[in-house]
Amino acid sequence: MVFMGDRSTLLKTGRFARGHVHPAEKLVDEVFAAAAEQYKDTIESAQTSETVENAQPVKNAENAESAATAETAEIIETADGVENAERAETEASADGAETEARHRRAADAGDTASMSVLGALLLRRGDLAGAEPYLRGATADGDRAAANNLGVLLHQRGYPDEAAGWWRTAAVAGSAAAAHALGRHFRERGDEPAAEYWLRQSAEQGHALGAYALADLLEHRSDVGAERWLRAAAEQGHREAAYRLARLLERNATDAAHEVFGRPGLGPRTGAEPVPARRTAEGDGPVAGPDHARGGEAEQWYRQAAARGHRRAALHLGAILEQRGELKEAGRWYLMSAKAGEARAACALGFLLRDAGDRESAAVWWLRAAQDGDGNAANALGALHAARGEQQTAERWYRAAMDAGDVNGAYNLGLLCAAQDRTAQAEQWYRRAAYAGHREAANALAVLLLQAGDPAGAEPWFSKAAEAGSVDAAFNLGILYAGRDEDRTALLWYERAAAAGHTEAALQVGMALLHHGEEQEAERHLRCAAGGGSAEAAFRLAGLLDARQPPPGPPALGEPLPEKTECEEWYERAAEQGHRRAQVRVGMLAASRGDVESAGHWYRAAAESGSRNGAFNLGLLLAREGSEREAALWWTRAAADGHGRAALRLALLAARRGELAEGQRWCARAVELGPAEVAERAARLREALHQELTA
Repeated sequence: MVFMGDRSTLLKTGRFARGHVHPAEKLVDEVFAAAAEQYKDTIESAQTSETVENAQPVKNAENAESAATAETAEIIETADGVENAERAETEASADGAETEARHRRAADAGDTASMSVLGALLLRRGDLAGAEPYLRGATADGDRAAANNLGVLLHQRGYPDEAAGWWRTAAVAGSAAAAHALGRHFRERGDEPAAEYWLRQSAEQGHALGAYALADLLEHRSDVGAERWLRAAAEQGHREAAYRLARLLERNATDAAHEVFGRPGLGPRTGAEPVPARRTAEGDGPVAGPDHARGGEAEQWYRQAAARGHRRAALHLGAILEQRGELKEAGRWYLMSAKAGEARAACALGFLLRDAGDRESAAVWWLRAAQDGDGNAANALGALHAARGEQQTAERWYRAAMDAGDVNGAYNLGLLCAAQDRTAQAEQWYRRAAYAGHREAANALAVLLLQAGDPAGAEPWFSKAAEAGSVDAAFNLGILYAGRDEDRTALLWYERAAAAGHTEAALQVGMALLHHGEEQEAERHLRCAAGGGSAEAAFRLAGLLDARQPPPGPPALGEPLPEKTECEEWYERAAEQGHRRAQVRVGMLAASRGDVESAGHWYRAAAESGSRNGAFNLGLLLAREGSEREAALWWTRAAADGHGRAALRLALLAARRGELAEGQRWCARAVELGPAEVAERAARLREALHQELTA
């Protein structure tokens, strides 16, 4: 148990319930501890309790990272509910037994101040029987601190109502610690108006724990005044107040951002990667949105709390720094938090080490976090072993993640079974995760059902996943409806997926719009898809731009080659990704500029990839350069793939060589393949060759 070094209130009384809780954070009640053993530390460093923040699982298959964790944020209030304790401790440490003896002599002689100090010293030591007469004596003489401390003693003995009476006496006399204790007493009994009155009295006197307890009460009511008192306590060095103030500021900034920006073959994609873990709970990262000032202020308070040893503040601070790219400092705070026992920080540190290439050290921290029940880390270990081919070990860790309450464990087990062609088991795990609300598992389950010939069973799972936000599922629904010729419905789902950044969906929308003549909108979607890496989108965008510009004329003698146009740049991007038609087109544009070397490069790349047009054009280029033998080889390949012009070229080549029978054979092939113009020329040539043969 870790305590702050603040000086003020009472004993170890747990935190009170809050009725209204932010979705990412709920508080856990603790009752007043009954045993005196629990109060040994609380006289000087009081209460400790915990709050639990529930984070949504996740990461979907697209980004291969994810997982659900429960964030347990400690609330540490250090207190010295015993007034005069600091003085007693200071004097006792200086002179030891001699100082205590001096106070005892003076107290026995009736000195009120010494009775109060001696009573506080004995109370802190746990000697309740010895402390009580001195505290009662000092209280009878009107000593305010003794009245507060007598309340502490009686509370420890199990007489809360009598304790409240003495706290009231001390609080009326101006004791901020007693007012705080009295406020906590009333709140525990459900008398919130009285609790608020006394806590406000304490807070307004500058008592850090009074301010913190008042903020907690107000936050329970969703009162905006909570921020003011959290800030007051944090400014006095209360680390839990600093942490909760940072959380409040971050949530407010996030909510403001959401108000401005909004919340957000048959080859359906399922995601081939397991979901290892998400490094922090939802909402833990730095805030994106218009209120950067509050987000920055939140970071400052996280830093203050973390510097005082608050492990969850260190975790949140590490997450902010990591997202900002300050990985070294983020790792330092993660390490501090992890060493203090925060499993999620150990998991996040593992990811930093993995990204830096140190998988062995990452595995050590993941193991530590997983053994502490972190499902994220268990998933990460499962993914690590799966990548090494250690399927049984991977399955064990995925099961551990599932046992830790992480639904991604079931999804990853499904992926593992699917990769081993254990379809029945994969369906079982996908179904389990899908019923638990895992959208990518629902999508994967639908794909399995569709592949098994059950489109009726697949459709509702695709719909559930898409409605839950799965972009892949929305795209797959588009495929499903397109297969039924329900083009309008298919386009709606493609548009939905495209709006969420799905590259292939944007391509489908762009092509549909092109088909309907809506070129401007089509261009926008094609640019999105091409920018996302779609070679087909880049090719079609280039074709759209190409159609708008006049054909270039041949370069004049002595003039430099013209610069590449935007459409050629898009053709080249598609060509570099292996798009054969784009490679042919880039070669043609290069040839039109007189760049024979570049044209030959792209024609050859297309031809070697199986493009008959690339092979034909490469043959033309080689023939012009005098390499008719190699040209014939490429024309032969093109003609074998159904290229009529290549067959006609081979016929002409055979005729020039005097191979009339061979020429006739290629003429017949050209007539068969077409197109009409080629078939007509080939027929005339065949007739001429026939006459030559029969002459």
